[in-house]
Amino acid sequence: MSRFPSSDDLTAHLAQSSTPYHDPVGRVRWDRLRVDQYWLPPEALSLHGLPEFMQLPELQRIRLSQYEFLNFLEAGLWLEGMFMERIARSLAHRSPDRVALRYRLHELREEAGHSLMFLELMERSGLYIPAHCRRSVPLAHLFGRYAPLESLAFWLAVLIGEEIPDRLNRYIRRHGQAVCPVVVDMSTAHMIDEARHINYARQLIDERLKDVRPWRSVGVRTVIQRLLRQFVSVFYYPAAPVYELAGLGPGRRWLAAARKNAHHLAFIESCVGPTLQLLRERGFDVRWRK
Repeated sequence: MSRFPSSDDLTAHLAQSSTPYHDPVGRVRWDRLRVDQYWLPPEALSLHGLPEFMQLPELQRIRLSQYEFLNFLEAGLWLEGMFMERIARSLAHRSPDRVALRYRLHELREEAGHSLMFLELMERSGLYIPAHCRRSVPLAHLFGRYAPLESLAFWLAVLIGEEIPDRLNRYIRRHGQAVCPVVVDMSTAHMIDEARHINYARQLIDERLKDVRPWRSVGVRTVIQRLLRQFVSVFYYPAAPVYELAGLGPGRRWLAAARKNAHHLAFIESCVGPTLQLLRERGFDVRWRK
């Protein structure tokens, strides 16, 4: 038995679920924004558990949480911008499938809303990450621009790119009592829309897997293994200059400590575990660590 309804049925259902549109910016209670509260739960910080970090004043640890969350949003802006570009390009060669077209327009609107929500937080807080401190995922950039839109590999990349941040959003929501209420609102709004996007990607992947030959599946696994590791690195580890923005220098030393931090490694494992299981159920036995 198929895991999901037929493609047309599911796509029509997801499009219906996206109507009426709820602007993410309007879902957030911006009057509750605070810059003296954690923006990530303390346990989610890349340096949490390290004695030299835990001994720092709490306000400095709070500031790192804010910049690590901004790093998370910057990665999201880059990823969603790339996805929106690809959807928009596909509209110039519109297929006769009006059901899929309608749903993808909903996705375009929702991804734009997420990006506007991210920018709103930056503007209201006055906190930013300069362009030279931002990171990207080179392989995902190539996929986003050049992989066939209807291919298995493209939708696996989309699934990973949506699943990895979604798991962190879910963690934030579960531990919302420890962070600024605005961040909880943002994570909740993001999760609601991404649940549909993830479901859609899973449906397309399951359909395409029916026709994939074993030798091609091996090649796809190699690619998504690299993609997975790049996404985890970008979303869970800020670039060295980000630590310096939070007053922790030299940044390279703190980044090296974060990458060896047993607590953070265990935290990432707990977050990405469901994503790895989802991929393994579809025949892709991948690891996020070498």
